[in-house]
Amino acid sequence: MITPYGHLTYCSNIHPGEKWADHFQSLRDNIPYIRQQLAPGQSFGLGLRVANEASIELSKPEVLQEFKNWLKEQDVYVFVINGFPYGGFHNTVVKDNVHTPDWTTTDRLNYTIRLFNILSELLPEGMHGGVSTPPLSYRLWWTTMEENINATEQATDHVLQLLDELIKIEHETGKLLHLDIEPEPDGILDNAVDFVKWYRDVLLPRGTAYLSEKYNATAEEAKATILKHIQLCYDICHAAVGYEDPEEILASLDEVGIQVGRIQVSSALKVNFSNEREIKLKAIETFDEPVYLHQVVALNEDETKSHYPDLKEALTDWNDKQKEWRVHFHVPLFIHSYGVLESTQGDIIKTLAIHREKPFSSFLEVETYTWGVLPEDMQKPIGDSIVREIQWVKKILSYE
Repeated sequence: MITPYGHLTYCSNIHPGEKWADHFQSLRDNIPYIRQQLAPGQSFGLGLRVANEASIELSKPEVLQEFKNWLKEQDVYVFVINGFPYGGFHNTVVKDNVHTPDWTTTDRLNYTIRLFNILSELLPEGMHGGVSTPPLSYRLWWTTMEENINATEQATDHVLQLLDELIKIEHETGKLLHLDIEPEPDGILDNAVDFVKWYRDVLLPRGTAYLSEKYNATAEEAKATILKHIQLCYDICHAAVGYEDPEEILASLDEVGIQVGRIQVSSALKVNFSNEREIKLKAIETFDEPVYLHQVVALNEDETKSHYPDLKEALTDWNDKQKEWRVHFHVPLFIHSYGVLESTQGDIIKTLAIHREKPFSSFLEVETYTWGVLPEDMQKPIGDSIVREIQWVKKILSYE
């Protein structure tokens, strides 16, 4: 939906369906109710998640036309697509496979190209649009610095091949599309610092040479093209897990001229071990579930940080010198505390306060997808949960 601070939506990765027919049915079942609750009589924006298998089906002209007809009937528009998870995302073990295939592969490249071709067909006239994507690769797959560098360079070259497609789409349709790269703990691009460093030291130099050779572009033209089409997906949950400060993130982006393609409004779990340590440890154990990765960053008493690839490893290594944990678990936005546990809701409030004063993205996308693996006493009907999430964001933005 349109707000004074940009288009506000939610990501449909909350709905199951790796096959397009299944996912489309989930949209049919949920969107009319959600739209009626949030935007009666108004157009409603949707953040669409399209799995690889679904993207192949949706690329068929007759299937895509059916979806376009439904969108028009429901007064719903699509302006962003979530292209991070490639395959199964519900009712299966995801863990680090959420990065598979990564940007070192042509499978990831071809999938993302399909998503952009779909988005170019769905995007309303006069709007730009973005596809979110993983942080190049999962860094724990690469055991040496040399392997990491090689993977980064190979992934970057595939990103530049995608850039060709975005240039072509803009030339043929006039529509500006951008790849929104999403840093995540334990990605090759773990955080905003990693992202900016890669962008400045790898993407821009390699991209400038690439565009100069292929299009005879000047250095200035090449940089402007890259900055236009390769942007940041700012996931507030991920930034909070890494103890990142939003003002510092935005300042580092401004130094290079990097744009924020979308803000993913999301919340992580926080454990303050200053008191009731054993009770809190037992409470966080209930969130150790087998589907998603729940990376943990522990803040130690000496202000150093310890990183764990999943909650299970953090629980095993828990010790008295750790004073706080941030856990990558996308919990509901509107809940500040879960008994003795807390959320990083404060990071959302701070980030949106900055955005309210000086908007730094056109798109806000609520991304709470873990409803099905939350403890039972926290699970609510999906439609009502989505409505409550977006209503909370609107209240924080203070325009109602």
